[in-house]
Amino acid sequence: MAATTPATDPPDALLAVTADAPTPARPTPAELVARAVAPVKPAFLCPPPVREAPKEEGKAAGGGAVVKVEKKSKRQLKRERQQEQKSTSHLCIEVGKSGNVDSCKYGTSCHFSHDINAYLSQKPADLEGTCPFTALGHLCPYGLTCRFLSTHKDNLAPQNHPEGNCERNPLSKEIQKLLWKSKYKFPKASAQIKLLGLKDGNKNKAEAVNDDNPDETCNLNGDDKTLLSSIPENVEPDPTLCKEIDNSGGEPLVVDSVESVEPRASKKSKVEVDETRDNEIKGPTTGIHDNEAESEVNSISGVKVSSNNQSSCKVDLITIPHLREKKIIDFREKLYLAPLTTVGNLPFRRLCKTLGADVTCGEMAMCTNLLQGQASEWALLRRHPSEDLFGVQICGPYPDTVARTVELVDNECSVDFIDINMGCPIDIVVNKGAGSSLLTKPMRIRSIVQAASTVTEKPLTVKVRTAFFEGRNRADSLVSDIYNWGASAITIHGRSRQQRYSKLADWDYIYQCAQKAPDYLHVIGNGDVFSFTDWNKHVSDCSKISTCMIARGALIKPWLFTEIKEQRHWDITSGERLNILKDFVRFGLEHWGSDFKGVETTRHFLLEWLSYTCRYIPVGLLDVIPQRLNWRPPSYYGRDDLETLMVSDSAADWIRISEMLLGKVPEGFTFAPKHKSNAYDRAENG
Repeated sequence: MAATTPATDPPDALLAVTADAPTPARPTPAELVARAVAPVKPAFLCPPPVREAPKEEGKAAGGGAVVKVEKKSKRQLKRERQQEQKSTSHLCIEVGKSGNVDSCKYGTSCHFSHDINAYLSQKPADLEGTCPFTALGHLCPYGLTCRFLSTHKDNLAPQNHPEGNCERNPLSKEIQKLLWKSKYKFPKASAQIKLLGLKDGNKNKAEAVNDDNPDETCNLNGDDKTLLSSIPENVEPDPTLCKEIDNSGGEPLVVDSVESVEPRASKKSKVEVDETRDNEIKGPTTGIHDNEAESEVNSISGVKVSSNNQSSCKVDLITIPHLREKKIIDFREKLYLAPLTTVGNLPFRRLCKTLGADVTCGEMAMCTNLLQGQASEWALLRRHPSEDLFGVQICGPYPDTVARTVELVDNECSVDFIDINMGCPIDIVVNKGAGSSLLTKPMRIRSIVQAASTVTEKPLTVKVRTAFFEGRNRADSLVSDIYNWGASAITIHGRSRQQRYSKLADWDYIYQCAQKAPDYLHVIGNGDVFSFTDWNKHVSDCSKISTCMIARGALIKPWLFTEIKEQRHWDITSGERLNILKDFVRFGLEHWGSDFKGVETTRHFLLEWLSYTCRYIPVGLLDVIPQRLNWRPPSYYGRDDLETLMVSDSAADWIRISEMLLGKVPEGFTFAPKHKSNAYDRAENG
């Protein structure tokens, strides 16, 4: 609505009063910092932009009646997808790669178009720049569909341009089919679940029938309980275990819940049993395990049952090599990039490696999806050769699910460590009993760590929060025991699940937890590291802190790793920031592809990242440095037009930046960030 002009001018008396009114004094930088407002220099401040209120979904453009949106059935959606595949815009992959219509083995039955001329006539214009695969001396796997087709060198033979993805940890079709058909076997995890006396909710029907016959097998699983999904389990029954249980006169191992493992009070007696077993193996004169004894104890079938326990049949753990005998990762003072959902993808991690990161970890992957062979979930485990110290993070609610996933990752992937997420605050994860929900079930945490640590020789790490509910901290009770359970490092995020990402991280409590940790356990602090001074302070204030994990600080300014290594506040220019964005785009095209789909996928993740980088305030614009993570940035101008564009929190400006790097967006393109980047908003869920 246009503003109306008043019919008469205001009275002179009113103008005099207004002129005499004192101008409110601008708050000092110290006052702004106390209110968590960024102290931007007054010369760069500007009035806040006026934006229209977002329209309610389902309302007409003129604010009229509600527009009913017809919901399409699955059959309609499938039919539309098939018709879209047949359109000329979807060229067959093999035809596009080779440029030969006869190269597709499916021929006329192929679901995609084989009309090369029609595809080229409607294909968008090539983007500026060079094909990322051609620049590396490789044969572009996208052929005619590449958005940089004009830069391809057709005069070179394919053998001179080797094709192949240098990324590691791909999901092979053979393994995926085994996971789909529930035929992938997990001998180590299954045996360990039995030895721990835990319920196995992943048993197939054939095993359920065999368990009804006590003469053949021993019922180690109890009542079936449906978990997140059906997961493969094909393990041969152990007759030795059944015979020993029958001879002991004890009851069969039937456990009703994971929490029914031995209580914490019996931990001391259990250690004594382990020490006795170790003394029997070592012998009287030497402290080195004999090869035969070690192989006998470490064998999967080497089950030892206590014969004096008549009331219940409880099986001791498999004797595994001590953590100091496993591969050790020294996290001390290494720059650790946290696993970041959505934005912490392979191109972003690769970018952070070029800026100084030492340790990288993949995005959180759900155990159930990995065990089901979902390609989209397995893509989170991909590793670039530049990631010399790389781990994967998994998340699951039950010991059997996590143990099988750890064994699967250990067998099929190249990783240096495996991290178990026990701090994710997302509702969909917590409602399934995973993530930070485990903080309310310490006995299940114990079972998960014990079961997972015995099926792999790689270091196992755990990431937790201070507590589930604010004011009820529990992480300190885990630190003293988690090393004995099998973890080699623990990362503590200094917030509760209820806080999400609001307020500041409680580093004093992280220090308290570190003081209680055993000497061999690496304690990694996490929360609000946004400058090299923050990193220095947290590492120096507590000698038991091995290093700090950097999460949102790296999202907002990935050059934070360079600042820490060079010990300086980098007043980065807009041109240098644009070069960093160009590197990300180049890495993204190599990872997601240089065809239309790959370009748009790269654009999507670039926009997700830009929703965080807009919160960075250049050092030269601040009255007080360094910037704090919880400061609210006011409206301000940059030192040039490009910097002003980069500090905008409008999605339209983010799209303009993406068009500078990836060309025009498709018609009808819209974007809404998946995650909230305003960590200073109110706490969610209470």
